[in-house]
Amino acid sequence: MFRPSALVGAASSRDTAETTIKAIKHPVLGTNMLNSKKTFANILIYARPPLVFAGMICAIHVMLTRNALGFMLGVLFLFTSMSFDVIDRWFAARFNPDSRFVDLADRIMDKIVFSIIFPLLSVGMMWRMIYFPSGSKKTELLHALFVLFLCITVLIRDHFASFMRSFAIRQGFEPEAKEFTRLRTLVAAPLSALLYARAFYIPEGPAIAVYSWISWLANIPIRGFLVCEILFLIINFASIAGYCKKYGTYCLDEICMDDQQLRRRILASFPNALTVMNAMMGMLAVFFAHQEKMKEAFLIMIGATIFDKLDGAMARKLGLTAPAPPPGGKPQITFGGIMDDIADTVSFCIAPAWIYYICLSDNSQCNGFIFPVGLLAVIYTVLGVSRLIYFTLDKNPIPGYFKGMPTPAAALFVTSPLIMYTRAAAHGSPEVCFWYYFCSAIMIVAAVVMNLYTVQYIHVGRFMDRHPWFGRINMPLIVLFAFTPYLGYFAFAQLFLYVLSPLFIPKVKTGT
Repeated sequence: MFRPSALVGAASSRDTAETTIKAIKHPVLGTNMLNSKKTFANILIYARPPLVFAGMICAIHVMLTRNALGFMLGVLFLFTSMSFDVIDRWFAARFNPDSRFVDLADRIMDKIVFSIIFPLLSVGMMWRMIYFPSGSKKTELLHALFVLFLCITVLIRDHFASFMRSFAIRQGFEPEAKEFTRLRTLVAAPLSALLYARAFYIPEGPAIAVYSWISWLANIPIRGFLVCEILFLIINFASIAGYCKKYGTYCLDEICMDDQQLRRRILASFPNALTVMNAMMGMLAVFFAHQEKMKEAFLIMIGATIFDKLDGAMARKLGLTAPAPPPGGKPQITFGGIMDDIADTVSFCIAPAWIYYICLSDNSQCNGFIFPVGLLAVIYTVLGVSRLIYFTLDKNPIPGYFKGMPTPAAALFVTSPLIMYTRAAAHGSPEVCFWYYFCSAIMIVAAVVMNLYTVQYIHVGRFMDRHPWFGRINMPLIVLFAFTPYLGYFAFAQLFLYVLSPLFIPKVKTGT
């Protein structure tokens, strides 16, 4: 089987062979060339902590003096460290023969850098909120708290990875470089530099091109940062899940011995943590909607659906799901299942109804028929909860399909047109009345379709597991549209096709 690492190894072998040939033909020149390349590779690896430390000193200086020059130097230090972080391992793999030591050194440098920069960013976001708020102070506070949570997650992941690696080595296993680990580094480097630019930005700076460019980075809308931060958060959880999958069995064998109940309790904490994240995302979406940040609220709702998929996938991987009941049998109710239902109720029943009420309750631009917005929100919540109850107690589930539209899809279906409504209302557009009636109609349709149990909808999470290309194409498109005014249109078009999908998908017999 072809592996990218084999290509890297082959390229490294070719580079080493070419260097050896040059060294044979020109011994002195070849030795000097090889030594200079090794030295440069070492600089790329070991220079990152001093650069980040210099950025921390500049940040402290900025907080004490509000000096724009210190801010600019700190950003340059961080971006230089970021550049080194992206290319150091690629360069060292070709010109440093001791690749195992290079990997170890790179992991240690990453841990040192993350231990410095992410706590610094948490402090910086709080400082910015107090002295230079760029918008709603509540939004700035929420973003600062989210960065703090991200910082805690990064540090927990680093310590957890170190523990699992050391355990693997003690058990005689050789830890392998994981794709999520490298992807995490590639996202962490630019994200930390961008957050640094935002956290310590001084508005009154010198009128030079470099400072103008840095100012543009510092003033990227919060939704841009949220997209990257949520992606980075998911990568960190996926990295933890990867270590659990590879070494978790051996670790639990030693910790739990033969106590299977203790083993299940320890394992259950991982999917339960993702379930809690699902509920937190729902509440976070409501807060952003209350701050008139509907696009950001919708993106956070997407994050809630991702965590909803991850907790079930992890529970299945860890063997924690209850076995499917026989036809007509009584389904088993577990603590994890109850937690999942509560989280789904918060994120996909209460949150979308609340967001709908927040957006449409104060409609003074339409003089025609006024929908009972509060009543519609309550009806949607009740029907969403009844759909979850039916799903939990269903005695004849269909593998790979849902009976009725699932609540995560319904939540996105009703919130996506609210992006267009809030945008039209903010600009005083005459289309605001159309979107008012359209959003209310979608609310009614979604509440009904959720409870049409004879209609079968494909399980998108399982479909993505079988066809990874779907997620690889769709997620970049969502990120791309997030930076345009057309996110709501794109999302609603996809969800509308999903609503109509039972018309094109063959119906599976339920056996009842």
